[in-house]
Amino acid sequence: MEIKWHSIIVIFSFILLLVGGTFIYHNVEGWGYLDSTYFMVITATTIGYGDLTPQTDIGKITTIFYSFIGIAFMFYMIDSIILSLISRRIKDDKTKSPSDGRKLRKFKKR
Repeated sequence: MEIKWHSIIVIFSFILLLVGGTFIYHNVEGWGYLDSTYFMVITATTIGYGDLTPQTDIGKITTIFYSFIGIAFMFYMIDSIILSLISRRIKDDKTKSPSDGRKLRKFKKR
């Protein structure tokens, strides 16, 4: 299996963003680590149940920035995963020989 360093960097960056935000909300809002992580994931995935809301000004400002950055990271990670799967599928299709049961048609010139 080929390691895609780009994908690893994106996932590692998102985890750092998640951990950093968890510590910010834990210290600023006084939430537990689980609640802080839960809020970060719910915000990044755009679910937003509304059961936790920041009450301090710093928490609200952090949420504004994190919403844009976290959502962009989520879309970028999904895009990277889909592109990786598609490129792997194309690579697998190119390596298959025509003798795998498929018939190839020849087109005649008119």
